[in-house]
Amino acid sequence: MNRHFASPEDPWFRLGRLDVSTSVLVGLIGVVSGVVWVIVPDIYQLLLYHPSLVVAGQAWRIATWPLANTIWVVLSAIILWYFGTELERLVGRLRMLWLIIGTWAGLTIAFTLVALMPALSGSYLAGLGLIQFAIMLLWIAEYPNRPFFFGIPAWIFGTVILALQALSMVAMRDYGGLLSMLFSLVLVAVMARRFGLLSAYDWIPGKPTVRTAPPARTRHEPRSRVRQEQRRASDREQLDALLDQINDHGIQSLTDAQRKELMRLRDRLRKG
Repeated sequence: MNRHFASPEDPWFRLGRLDVSTSVLVGLIGVVSGVVWVIVPDIYQLLLYHPSLVVAGQAWRIATWPLANTIWVVLSAIILWYFGTELERLVGRLRMLWLIIGTWAGLTIAFTLVALMPALSGSYLAGLGLIQFAIMLLWIAEYPNRPFFFGIPAWIFGTVILALQALSMVAMRDYGGLLSMLFSLVLVAVMARRFGLLSAYDWIPGKPTVRTAPPARTRHEPRSRVRQEQRRASDREQLDALLDQINDHGIQSLTDAQRKELMRLRDRLRKG
């Protein structure tokens, strides 16, 4: 399947040699919040979310709960960078930003609705880990047959991780957390499909948005600019073919020459 290569050549900004894409930016913010927790441990309790605390007048918690992290957020940031960056290549940096914001909103809405039930109101929302978990599951759903640890297909790994998470909640009798997690994943899946992901899953509600082709060049445009655009289009097609091969057979299927070509195309597209 042909993918649209989007964001790696177009970060929000750069820190030295680091391209700060949406996934990297969110991960960095999470790491900073973890460092702040080391200095001010009480901040965790000030940022987490529960509807009862908002009703008591602490409305900031609706927006701040992803920042209620400990230093272990470094692991979540790495996972978000690894899986989020590849999704960002498919949808672009702006859509990835809205996808992460929508994931936060979906988790908040689902948890709030469940927390309104008196018997299921004991848990709370805190930390980047929940958003990272949803992004990882989206990646697995987008690349279900990608070889994972020890060559295990990604869909098997995702199924095991999701089952373990659900069973741990059942063991802790956190039925509210379990219900809100499942509800939020449904919301995130619908939203992701609207952003162009999960197009292979026709049973998910929502019609994927389609990228429109750029307008055709007129005869009055400089010939050098036309040639430049044609070269970039050819580079994108070659890059898409290599990414499709990685998607279908894993990065180990690339020859040394193909790996060099992948980096050459990526660098040339980045430089424009």
